[in-house]
Amino acid sequence: MEQAGATAGATGDGAVPATAETTAKTTTEPLLGIGELSTATVWPASAVVAPGGDIAVAGVSLAELAERYGTPAYVLDEDEVRARARAWRRALPDAEVVYAAKAFLCRAVVDWVEEEGLGLDVCSAGELELAATRGFPADRIVLHGNAKSPQDLRTALRLGVGRIVVDSACEIARIAAQVPGPDPQRVLVRVLPGIEAGAHAKVRTGAEGQKFGLSIADGDAADAVARILGQSPLELAGLHCHLGSQITDAEPYAEAVRRVVAFLADIRDRHGVTLPELDLGGGFAVAYLPGDPAPAPGVYARSITEALAEACARYGLPLPRLTVEPGRSIMAQAGIALYRVLAVKRTGGRVFVAVDGGMSDNPRPALYGARYTVRRVGRASAAPMRTATVVGRHCEAGDVLAEAVELPEDIRAGDVLAVPASGAYQVSMASGYNMTGRPPVIAVSAGRSRLLIRRETFEDLRQRDVGL
Repeated sequence: MEQAGATAGATGDGAVPATAETTAKTTTEPLLGIGELSTATVWPASAVVAPGGDIAVAGVSLAELAERYGTPAYVLDEDEVRARARAWRRALPDAEVVYAAKAFLCRAVVDWVEEEGLGLDVCSAGELELAATRGFPADRIVLHGNAKSPQDLRTALRLGVGRIVVDSACEIARIAAQVPGPDPQRVLVRVLPGIEAGAHAKVRTGAEGQKFGLSIADGDAADAVARILGQSPLELAGLHCHLGSQITDAEPYAEAVRRVVAFLADIRDRHGVTLPELDLGGGFAVAYLPGDPAPAPGVYARSITEALAEACARYGLPLPRLTVEPGRSIMAQAGIALYRVLAVKRTGGRVFVAVDGGMSDNPRPALYGARYTVRRVGRASAAPMRTATVVGRHCEAGDVLAEAVELPEDIRAGDVLAVPASGAYQVSMASGYNMTGRPPVIAVSAGRSRLLIRRETFEDLRQRDVGL
């Protein structure tokens, strides 16, 4: 693919100045509807098939990005992030949409979230401090966590976050004792509605008997509500629940609404208090493989708002202020991981394609059995497609990035592979395993690329090692 406006050559780690342009000049075709990608909602809307076997995203060649910034690397389509944030706001115009920062956060994302009018859901003092460095309004921040550290709470109270979600009874006095005053700190109680939902047992967080929240059924939630109402430094603003992740059906949210609204009515009847807020968390599904079920925000929104109206009418309650916390559904499809093939091994009737990344930058397959699709970019050929397994470089048999994917039979060392739907829970969960260094993140928009997070180098790792 021909490129225009390229700046000086790469540095030692493959990066270039943040203003580098990699604008695609050649004619491209929409990625959707082309051959095997006809149902590939896994790619950003801007993705197009380009000559030479390449793919361009936001007008930028993926093969060229791999050359300029090195691999492994993560590419993030800024306009896709913004479009998905707007889709949630359109779906729920009267609700508060709060981006779940744990999916992926950096300074640029903080800015995008604020500019699109979303709030921010954080889980640590580190995420809080990062938001503060960008001047994100503290009253639009929600602090979560089943085990908040003293530093987490001190930072939240110092910055004046809008809401703290109480996840266990022991937090109540701890928070109340630190409120600087004179205004009370607004809190939500995270409740367990007793609903099994989510793609994997490890990401189902609304069921009984796990580490998050306080059970409605066994009375823990009711006890926490009573204790908070007795603490003058705290203002109980409402209830929170989170069912899990990768929930492909809107009905669990509707059932959660019915159960939590019933509890709101019970609180009113016991204490004479009508709580004004209901936060339903996130967990909305995205497509990782072509054809995966991934309802649009409007599908979830209709189910939630209809159930909320019916339940509140049944119990004679006013409609509470609704909050949702999409993270993955905003970020996942905006991201693409780029790897370079290091080795191809044909053994035991299988083809293993080993790349220069792996579970250190994407632990999801090892943790949850997550599945991805993979495409070679930057080299065209007429070779037939064959089933292969893409594996990482780490010393674990479970370091598998993608099982049973179709790749050209002539795949070889040096080829570049693109893995779509990689924007969420990959860089944010990256580790330093084998001291390989975490990958860079590059934003693309309107034919230009810029570095958001540089590659972690050995010097970064060495400086942390102070045990001489």
